[in-house]
Amino acid sequence: MSDASLTPTDAPAPRTWRVIKLRPDGSRATTYPGVEIPAPPGWVAVEARWVFKRVDIGYYAFEPGDRLLEFFALDQPYNAFGIWRADGTFVGWYCNVTFPTTVTHDSIWWHDLYVDVIVTADGSVHVVDEDELAEADVIGCAPQVHAMILRARDELLRMIARGAYPFGEAPEPVVP
Repeated sequence: MSDASLTPTDAPAPRTWRVIKLRPDGSRATTYPGVEIPAPPGWVAVEARWVFKRVDIGYYAFEPGDRLLEFFALDQPYNAFGIWRADGTFVGWYCNVTFPTTVTHDSIWWHDLYVDVIVTADGSVHVVDEDELAEADVIGCAPQVHAMILRARDELLRMIARGAYPFGEAPEPVVP
């Protein structure tokens, strides 16, 4: 077969990852599939669907069918999820402070660490769950981890303010 006879359906299928979220205590919170999308060095990214029930976080809600573009830093302790409704309407960003993401041959593992940064569609920024961090007494049990969490929170806030990747460059998902 010559290259001229290749059709778009002959292109390899995008890679599907298993995304595994761990709770702060290290137990598994959830596992879901994500289809790889382009990302620069130091990042891995997937597009996933919200398949869970509606979850209202106060600033917006995750709805069944939402499309998420999920960007995982491989050497930094955070990730960022852009959320779009099924009709293509942008909802906002949900950013997690984490341990750096681990990638195996078929899985993306991320370990949530309490503090989150939320950006709404109008650009307002909110830091949440710092009360959970305080209640867990991470500062007393693991002061280096506590300091890393605060540095990661602050770095996310700087990245959002300057529109750094992925915040200023994330492609919108294609509406089917």
